Amino acid sequence: MAFGASGIAAEADQQQGNWSSWRGALQNGVSLESYEGYQFNPEPIWTDGIASQGAPVIFNGRLYTWGYRGEGPDLVEVVQAREEATGKVLWEQTTHDFMSDTIYDRYTIGAVSVDEETENIISATANGILTCYSKEGEILWRVSLIERFGRLTFPNARAGAPAIDGDIVILHAVTSYWGADGPGRDRFLAFDKNTGDFRWSSTPGVGAPFLKDSSFSSPIFETRDGKRVFYAGTGCGNIVCVNAKDGTPIWRFQLCVGGVNVTPLLMDDMVYAIHGTENIDSTESGRAVAVRIPEDLDAVGGEVDPEAGGAPRLPASAEAWRQPLEMFTSSATYHDGKIYQVLKIGVLVCIDAASGEVLWEEKLVNSQLHASLIYADGRLYIPTQPGVFFVINVTGDKPVIEHRLELEGNSIGSPCLCNGRVYVHTTKKLYAFEIKNTGITRAAPPVDAMPEPGPPAKLMTVPSDVLLVAGQSKDIRVLVTDANGNVIRTLADDEKVAWETFVPPTARVKSTMDASFSGNTISTVETAKDSAGAWKVTSGDLSGILRGRVVQNIPFSVDFEETELGDDGAAFPPLSWIGARLKFDVREHDGSKVLAKTLDRILFQRSLTFIGSPESSGYTVQADVMTDGNRRTKSVVGLINQRYIISLVGNANIIEINSNPDRVQQTAPFPISANKWYTLKTRVDLAEDGSGVVRAKAWPKGEPEPEAWTVEFHHKEAHRNGSPGIFGFSPQSMKKVYVDNFSVTPNEN
Repeated sequence: MAFGASGIAAEADQQQGNWSSWRGALQNGVSLESYEGYQFNPEPIWTDGIASQGAPVIFNGRLYTWGYRGEGPDLVEVVQAREEATGKVLWEQTTHDFMSDTIYDRYTIGAVSVDEETENIISATANGILTCYSKEGEILWRVSLIERFGRLTFPNARAGAPAIDGDIVILHAVTSYWGADGPGRDRFLAFDKNTGDFRWSSTPGVGAPFLKDSSFSSPIFETRDGKRVFYAGTGCGNIVCVNAKDGTPIWRFQLCVGGVNVTPLLMDDMVYAIHGTENIDSTESGRAVAVRIPEDLDAVGGEVDPEAGGAPRLPASAEAWRQPLEMFTSSATYHDGKIYQVLKIGVLVCIDAASGEVLWEEKLVNSQLHASLIYADGRLYIPTQPGVFFVINVTGDKPVIEHRLELEGNSIGSPCLCNGRVYVHTTKKLYAFEIKNTGITRAAPPVDAMPEPGPPAKLMTVPSDVLLVAGQSKDIRVLVTDANGNVIRTLADDEKVAWETFVPPTARVKSTMDASFSGNTISTVETAKDSAGAWKVTSGDLSGILRGRVVQNIPFSVDFEETELGDDGAAFPPLSWIGARLKFDVREHDGSKVLAKTLDRILFQRSLTFIGSPESSGYTVQADVMTDGNRRTKSVVGLINQRYIISLVGNANIIEINSNPDRVQQTAPFPISANKWYTLKTRVDLAEDGSGVVRAKAWPKGEPEPEAWTVEFHHKEAHRNGSPGIFGFSPQSMKKVYVDNFSVTPNEN
């Protein structure tokens, strides 16, 4: 059942406290600590000059932070482990942005999470690198969500926090992958927390016209009706409930057109959230709302759009109350029947959780963004966007501001509180404040037990989606679960199973993987072709599904001439190319069959399509490319090589190398005529010191290749690997791009 901060038994102890995830043990920003002889020290006990827009976390005497430093191509996101007592950095790991459209310094908007069982740390960068670190900073596993699962990026770069529950970690993203997961949707992706193996994908929300934003709402968990479930907001304007064990969408409640970015509050049998965009049932913008959780999750009915999909939609009557309040990204906290929320206009409000009545309000600043408040022992700790940090006593009928501190930089990051200290990031520094006291009492953390498994009902494969390069093999674990996805056991290697190719009856394209099974090992030969499909595994009367893709080894080439066009004069590109079928099609043009960018989805006006393995390195990409347009407006067409985008920018008449335009960008003049074919070629060369050189050249198709490279970029910390691919940008989805004769070959010395 749900739990709140009230009614928890207090235990005086000297044990070390923890704050292992960004909203703490109660998942709502409430600390378990209370203090004798409370005295907040307004002078920080230490600071460090590392910028961040996220939240620190603490576990077993270590402070883990996610920040950024550097400028231009040298900017890196930094995961740091520190001594909690001193702030001393014990280790750090850095990552570079790549292939995102993040602008300005919108980095580290989220938090890392600590797995309390293993003490591993899991982070997700602004551009979707999901990484698991050991306590000592060793990389245990890493997944590139952009290249592996078609994660889309947005200029706001909000990443959120990985959510760990049981043996899985769940991440929130907008993706365009393949097959049923091809359409661009707000999704939740689950991975095995120990291995990084993919567990499931869930699409509880809907698409256009509601999907206008990414959302960094993090899941909050509970056990209800024999199910392990989570609640979150989505970029398509919903509050959703999802089965955390297998990703099955259970229900959604539609609020708005646009994103619900806050992490919801769970209040017994209600879920609270707030948003700041257009409501679907009124002309007002913004809405704070409490939604009643259905009494029987197995009996949830409601509308399911056959085209948009998503979970069953709860009726309007599920709304317990609403208030016309606005906030885009700052989450609330809940204690003793009261909700505390900072609005976008910088006003702190206190709401009666049962009735929705606003009990009082207090003007703090003129605006608020991202930072979420926390509660501890009768006080709120509130960073605000202008850089003002508040400590406010809320034990009486009205709030009392006890401290108003001017911090350096914008206070966009959320604080954490542990062991009598408050930590908060700004865009300039990390601050540590002390709560002086004569004793700390910690409430016992709540017990929210996992559900007991029921009878065996189905099989689940781990991973549930596999990527194989031709010649590779992968061992598959097969789990026996109950009807709710609760794991009963793992099938032993000697238990009899059968694997057969499976084509879903709803599949628009009938396709299978160019692979085979021996026992529970899936394998491909060296000559395996680009392909994608599904397998059905059966043991007794139980069954499950494995999805997978096969990509070719380097070298390979594609000229599209063997593609059979349909009655409409078009055909799909290979299913194994990530997101390609909603971004490109194959058409006849100038007497040849070529790849052409589609224009019917503005979400994909900026399109990246990946064709190989994210682990590829040391290769050359070449293709014939063409922009569409006129003298005023031209599209952009390019290639992807090892996490660099090399493109012909029509309007600017340049050839460009970039990885993120605000970070890595090198250009050279190159006259570009619309509707004229050019050959584009690029390679990346790495050095032992970690640096690298990205080279590119272009010339009119059919003319001799120039000896010299047209443009070069020297990167001090070069990307070491990455999937080859194709890039296209059609401003406002108005102008096509064309690609033909695509090839990937090993670099020649």
